[in-house]
Amino acid sequence: MKTYRVWVPEINKAELSEFDFDKKINNPNEVVLKNLFSHISAGTELACLAGLESFFPIPNVPGYTAVAEIVEKGSNVPFSVGDVVYTYGPHAAYFKIDITDRWHGVCVKVPEGLEHDVAAFTHMAGIAMTAIRVSEIELGDKVAITGLGAIGILAGQLARLQGAMVFGTDPEEFRRNLALQCGMDAVIDPAATHPAEEIRRITGGEGVSTLIEASGYSAALESMLDAVALNGEIILLGSPRNPYQTNLTETLRHFHLLPWNHTLKGALEFTFPTQPIPFVKHSIERNAQIIMNLMKEGKLNIEPIYTHRLSPSLAAMAYEGLRNRKDEFVGVVFDWSQL
Repeated sequence: MKTYRVWVPEINKAELSEFDFDKKINNPNEVVLKNLFSHISAGTELACLAGLESFFPIPNVPGYTAVAEIVEKGSNVPFSVGDVVYTYGPHAAYFKIDITDRWHGVCVKVPEGLEHDVAAFTHMAGIAMTAIRVSEIELGDKVAITGLGAIGILAGQLARLQGAMVFGTDPEEFRRNLALQCGMDAVIDPAATHPAEEIRRITGGEGVSTLIEASGYSAALESMLDAVALNGEIILLGSPRNPYQTNLTETLRHFHLLPWNHTLKGALEFTFPTQPIPFVKHSIERNAQIIMNLMKEGKLNIEPIYTHRLSPSLAAMAYEGLRNRKDEFVGVVFDWSQL
């Protein structure tokens, strides 16, 4: 059958393209899905379009977050035709996944009562949740977050659900205001003041026990090292991609000497298994179920960061906005019913 997908034919170019799709089920673990809403993961997808990710050769189809309806299924699939599920699907009107696949097999039923376009934000919240899972955040802790895009703001909300006080830094006033709307306790403009010194000031000199770096900029992490208290943890949530030159020895002193003795942790979502397995508490799919229930119950506020719902035919505008208009574009969802 003929259908449509977003296509990246060359670096930093995205367009809607027609392609042939085969609806035939090829193995008992496979599902065929009709896309309802797909969400743009800004950091990763912009890096893909720029040719910075080795796993994304160009030309290619971007996207890895979709809420879709099952239209065909294999005999081992524990869902029904017509079920709406959250998946790691691409920006395509129709697609297939193998639900046992480690990298692309996420398939979780969307709970009744949760709007399907809102459910498309589950992946961003799941990425953010990884930072909370690997952290030692406890009731009453103080947490700082660098980078107030969708993932940073969602990490802040999840940290507050843990009972922490949360402070955020971002040079964009628009994003700082969104963070405040989502309940962040205080925000800092790193261009107007030294962020680590300001964190120390507003915490009465105490600093934070956890720093979550969600921007992907190495300089942002370095600028906040002195905000972290003795024996504190630094969590790398954003993926660093651009080269950065610094005095590494001075940075490493924070992880080995007093008065710092910091711990550095990675928070890639694939730290955890994709599907639930015995004797492992957390999984990507379990996190997704928890997140969607939090959204449904109104405990995770998506509305302020949900800035655009667009036709996939406007893919070029969507990526350009996320790249160049950070004071307007934060959370972008493609509505496949608009084709």
